[in-house]
Amino acid sequence: MNFQPTFAYAQDLDKADMLRPYRQRFFFPKHNGKNVLYFTGNSLGLQPHGVEKALRKELKNWRDYGVEGHFKGDMPWMHYHKFLQGQSARLVGALESEVVVANTLTTNLHLLMASFYRPTKQRFKIIMEAGAFPSDMYAMETQARWHGFDPDQAVIEVAPRPGEETLRTEDILATIAQHGDTVATVMFSGVNYYTGQFFDLPKITEAAHAVGAFAGFDLAHAAGNLPLHLHDWGVDFACWCSYKYLNSGPGGPSGLFVHEKHGNDPNFPRFAGWWGYDESTRFLMRKGFKPMLGAAGWQLSNAQILSMAAHKVSLDMFDEVGMELLREKSLRLTAYLEYLIERLNTNHRPPTTDNQPPTTVNRFNIITPKNPEERGAQLSILTGAEGKKLFDYLTEHGVIADWREPNVIRVAPVPMYNNFKDCWRLADLLGRFKTDE
Repeated sequence: MNFQPTFAYAQDLDKADMLRPYRQRFFFPKHNGKNVLYFTGNSLGLQPHGVEKALRKELKNWRDYGVEGHFKGDMPWMHYHKFLQGQSARLVGALESEVVVANTLTTNLHLLMASFYRPTKQRFKIIMEAGAFPSDMYAMETQARWHGFDPDQAVIEVAPRPGEETLRTEDILATIAQHGDTVATVMFSGVNYYTGQFFDLPKITEAAHAVGAFAGFDLAHAAGNLPLHLHDWGVDFACWCSYKYLNSGPGGPSGLFVHEKHGNDPNFPRFAGWWGYDESTRFLMRKGFKPMLGAAGWQLSNAQILSMAAHKVSLDMFDEVGMELLREKSLRLTAYLEYLIERLNTNHRPPTTDNQPPTTVNRFNIITPKNPEERGAQLSILTGAEGKKLFDYLTEHGVIADWREPNVIRVAPVPMYNNFKDCWRLADLLGRFKTDE
């Protein structure tokens, strides 16, 4: 892409942006009376305008109907999860029966691991990426312990090569092949939260199946960020949260995916709950769990109506736009921000002698993969000794970004509501930062 570094050029890009109107459908926090530069949609998305109306509607139903709200109104609570099913399926590339919105992310991860991590003396290993989000690390560690295995032996972490920040796909595949028939489950992030690396889910899935293991993914940083095709890729299971790129509010509900080859098997092992029971006879209160077919059979309790109402407002917008258009803009937006940041690294120190050329000062080292196919709407900037000072400087100037220990600033140009002028203004602030080095 041939970009230009001027503010006028950023304005022209925004004028040509087909998704420009969607920015007006979100609330931005204010700094000195102006919208902040919000680059943390990978942590908590902005609030869509329709959320308050949706919540008031369900509060009114509760006030007017009481418990009868489960059966009255245009969206009875009894069936509320179904109203989110089609949109969620399109979001992750699944059949409607393969997805359900229920519970929260790590709860769903444990529920799915109860089904897809059933170790034996021979086949007991879990393969995951090193440096995964702590929830995933804790879940895998305790799953291994729960089954009587030492996590140091059972959990195999694939780390980047020395001197590298991200994983090579060939190293992931080689590790799976190396451990072969001792692998029970391969469980990776879709996108690594720290580096922003988008893993090759189809190849990882294929490699897991080649050794007889299940393949599952935590899509917290992938759902709503990148086009996914879970059904066609043959993924066994996945789960995701809704409060990051899906803009559904703090602690919003989780989605889960179970491939139909497992979900349509009523004898497939799982931890059961009342709401996962066959709805046609659920209220007979009989012993003996008879699951709903599909992912709905992994539900535990009745739906969290208020948080799901907020979630649906965002899903409606994703359904209007579609992931393909969002991805198209995301590629340009992230590449433009990358271009602007890398321009800041072209400053030179003067030569120390007449015979030595000037050296480039790499002030902002982006560790997110440069290949657009290996990343979503995130750039992780590895900082030096003054990294926290830089982060605080950005905050003081109206930028909401994300600091991750020990020395990374994450910025996420979200295509649904960020624009090209946001990217230009962020890069302009970075360029004005005065270093003591």
